[in-house]
Amino acid sequence: MINCKHFLFSMLLTLVTLATTAQNCETLESIDRSDEIANISGSTMGQKLESLLFWSQEEKERRFPIMQELFPSILVPAATHTSALEKTENLKPKWDDKTTLTSYMSDNHVQGVIVIQNNKIKLEEYSNGIDKETLWTSFSVAKSVSSMLVGIALKEGDIESLDDPLKKYITELEGYDYGEVSVRQLLTMTSGIAWNEDYENHNSDVAQMYLQPCEGNESHILTYMKQLKFSNKPGTTWNYSTGETDLVGILVQKATGKSLAEYLSEKIWKPWGMENCAYWLADECSNENIGGSGLSASLRDFARIGTLMLSESKLNDNNILAEEWVKDATSVLYKTNEQGDGYGYLWWRSNSGSYAAVGIFGQMIYIDPSKDLVIAQIAAWPRASSKELTKGRKEFVNAVIKALE
Repeated sequence: MINCKHFLFSMLLTLVTLATTAQNCETLESIDRSDEIANISGSTMGQKLESLLFWSQEEKERRFPIMQELFPSILVPAATHTSALEKTENLKPKWDDKTTLTSYMSDNHVQGVIVIQNNKIKLEEYSNGIDKETLWTSFSVAKSVSSMLVGIALKEGDIESLDDPLKKYITELEGYDYGEVSVRQLLTMTSGIAWNEDYENHNSDVAQMYLQPCEGNESHILTYMKQLKFSNKPGTTWNYSTGETDLVGILVQKATGKSLAEYLSEKIWKPWGMENCAYWLADECSNENIGGSGLSASLRDFARIGTLMLSESKLNDNNILAEEWVKDATSVLYKTNEQGDGYGYLWWRSNSGSYAAVGIFGQMIYIDPSKDLVIAQIAAWPRASSKELTKGRKEFVNAVIKALE
């Protein structure tokens, strides 16, 4: 049965969070979204969150900028002093066909793009109703951010080794298969535990993981993942799993004693001078942040995550990320296609040396260290993913690079 008291509490938590934190975040207002929440399919907040895979185009475009107002979320306070980004020109990407930036954004329901090179904005464009202060949900881009937080916790000693078993930090996994999986295997999605990530299948793991009622205050994902079993030897097989990145989030929170939102604000958002407050969705059962998705931020601040990665890759004396993490995070640890592209620690790496954080429905932070280049995009693709949509995004990146040459 549905825990009605917990459901009502979660609904109240969403509204109270907005009321108490909007004072510290000028880009948000305290708005009663109860009518919008009621119109989302599902009885519990977990069921409503799962339903987003099947929202209409109009619902996606309306709700993606206000996810923090629809679901329990934790504030990521911004810096007092923002890191400056000088806007130097209005770059015109060059496609090989008749595609223009306007047609690319319109045809693919892209809401914003930004290009930063040498810490200067070369291009920044938004769709109607979206601007540099709009917060937009990230989906799997958040996975890469969660991985960065592991790199920080490793540097600071809260996580002692990437080869530690998960049960050392998430004691609830003691006695379960996932308890024997190492932190490194979790970061590379090589746990060996079976998982189905089909976004268009209502019965897939990714569509089912938040559906069941809460079991006390244990997070949905812990309850769901504990039942899963090995299908391959750990460390031998790569299999994309959002559930595992939610476990990464729990790992960081258990190891540091802080929410992902608090840790992100303390270690990245404030020190790196992020321009806007952000929000990170929280599990309705545990109120712990969801590590695999749910970070809502402005386009400029998503791009700043890219500039931070560029800075960290230079291995300065004041790096915040562990050197071991930096060296491996964006390497091809596991090949994902015949072209030599692959996966590191929750970052996608191309055989050209560029790497990216990407999310369903078109989200992206693309980084090319050889060009000191960051390209970020927010979108509401008509499908979670497809070869055609992914190809279009890649052609946009190539059009930007061609215009810069």
